[in-house]
Amino acid sequence: MNLFKYLFILFPFILIAQVNEIEQDTTTVEYLIIEGDSIPRTSIDLDEVMLLHKLEFDSREDRIRYLILRRKTIKVYPYAKLAAERLDSMNARMATLKKNRDKKRYTKRVQKYIEGEFSDELKKMTRTEGQILVKLIHRQTGTTAFDLIKELRSGWRAFWYNTTASMFDISLKREFDPFNEKEDYLIEDILQRNFQSGRLDRQKSAIEFDFYDLTDKWLHSKSPKK
Repeated sequence: MNLFKYLFILFPFILIAQVNEIEQDTTTVEYLIIEGDSIPRTSIDLDEVMLLHKLEFDSREDRIRYLILRRKTIKVYPYAKLAAERLDSMNARMATLKKNRDKKRYTKRVQKYIEGEFSDELKKMTRTEGQILVKLIHRQTGTTAFDLIKELRSGWRAFWYNTTASMFDISLKREFDPFNEKEDYLIEDILQRNFQSGRLDRQKSAIEFDFYDLTDKWLHSKSPKK
């Protein structure tokens, strides 16, 4: 689907200490070497671990739908993560350019490069994968795909791309809304489980929400705190 390549016109390419580990018996002690002084560390840095509920389904059909959603989410999430990274890079680069002519030239060069790298893969996406991608771009950037195109290209282009996407039942204006859309909550559940397993690289959501509050709402009929 050619329309997906337009999503990626948005994204460009582009302590001070040494840590020595010294074995003492069966315990590893870390030392921070700062300006010649050794400072022992007795604490251990651990990755955040979320306690996730056991998956349960009301029917075989619900389980199948979840598994299909999981496959599609795992497939498209890396593109949304890339979008957020490229947006950050582009904003940093654009801030260094003073002339509009240089900004347009830079954006066009990035567009051609990214289209050449990703368009073949994006064309293979189904409609549902494309819509999940649009929602995850909003999750990772805090901005809809429509508004990103409008801001970085033009309002007319954003309107035209959204009109083209609507022909495939895809809205570039769709937001990631796990508060009100159960599918979006399930997408978040899938992400958290795959972050935990290491299958997907964790990237903080730009949308604020508490996953446990969402779980209470959708699984225990409680309203999440907004």
